[in-house]
Amino acid sequence: MSDPLPPSAPGAEDERFMRLALTLGRRGLGRTWPNPAVGAVIVKDGVIVGRGWTQPGGRPHAETEALRRAKRAAQGATLYVTLEPCSHDGKTPPCADAIIKAGIARVVSALEDPNPEVAGQGHARLRAKGIAVDVGLCAEAARRAHAGHIAKVTQGRPHVLVKLAVSSDGKVGLAGRKPVRITGEAAQARVFQLRAQYDAILCGIGTVLSDNPQLNVRLPGMLERSPLRVVLDARLRVPLSLGVVATVRETPTWVFCSTKASPVAEDILAQKGVKVFRVAEQNGKLDLDAVLKKLAAEGVTRLMVEGGPTVAASFVGAGLIDAVVLMRGERGLGSTAIDALEGMKLDALTEGMALRSTERLGPDTVETYERA
Repeated sequence: MSDPLPPSAPGAEDERFMRLALTLGRRGLGRTWPNPAVGAVIVKDGVIVGRGWTQPGGRPHAETEALRRAKRAAQGATLYVTLEPCSHDGKTPPCADAIIKAGIARVVSALEDPNPEVAGQGHARLRAKGIAVDVGLCAEAARRAHAGHIAKVTQGRPHVLVKLAVSSDGKVGLAGRKPVRITGEAAQARVFQLRAQYDAILCGIGTVLSDNPQLNVRLPGMLERSPLRVVLDARLRVPLSLGVVATVRETPTWVFCSTKASPVAEDILAQKGVKVFRVAEQNGKLDLDAVLKKLAAEGVTRLMVEGGPTVAASFVGAGLIDAVVLMRGERGLGSTAIDALEGMKLDALTEGMALRSTERLGPDTVETYERA
């Protein structure tokens, strides 16, 4: 066996191809769970000969897709991949073995996979076969792209983003919990785009009863990108006529209830096609930590929370938020309107987080925060 080749110092061209791999990987966000949405690019003599991204349902993997497209051109080429190639036998053979068999000469990997079944073993297997391996290029961008996978394997829960649309005076609804349109069409389109990038979207029964939301992606040609819908409904009060139940055959709905909820109501929902999970309560509310752990066990890696003031405040209080998208409308709703967070100031939502970006969408402002 020949000695492993020493890694080379990544340059500007390497970064360009890695950023392309990251862009390709984002195509799979919301569609590849329980697997991460990986991107891969194969380059030979400065020419892209193969591209790949994780396919819906998590298979085929990005690397094998890129190798399939590259065919014989992969011999002696460089592979850019946003996450360490797998080295274990699962539902598909190890990607590391496919890379070796294809004759790839160099692998540039953005991130070591924290999954204990991989955790550096993929890189080690490649090096043992004489392939030069560079790790860490665009690592921060890769950590963002794979935040759901990382949270699932290291914390046993999905990555959680909370989205709130608030008026200029920090309100989310009119007195009496009456819904009101706060942001414009451009902001609404952005919400749909966000939903399409998440495995599941969660709200509470209060929002379901007051707003009858569809919780889908209503952009042209993108209805099939609608995420799994998750409803917190401790007493199983959701009416069968509302959208999250009536359209369950088109877009799946899971309901989390208390261990004390009616078995009859559960059976009726199950007959309609709704999947029901029972979890314990804490202080009269569903245990959010238990909800997230169950979602992760079912394969969910990225969760978007669009609940009302009660659900949002519950996630804040439990310390279970990783990122926030705050959409600020241009007009106020007045002192009698509903506060954004039940019993909390709005600032509590982003406490301990760093502002990553600010963007204007028509009259509205969109702020994105991440856990520092």
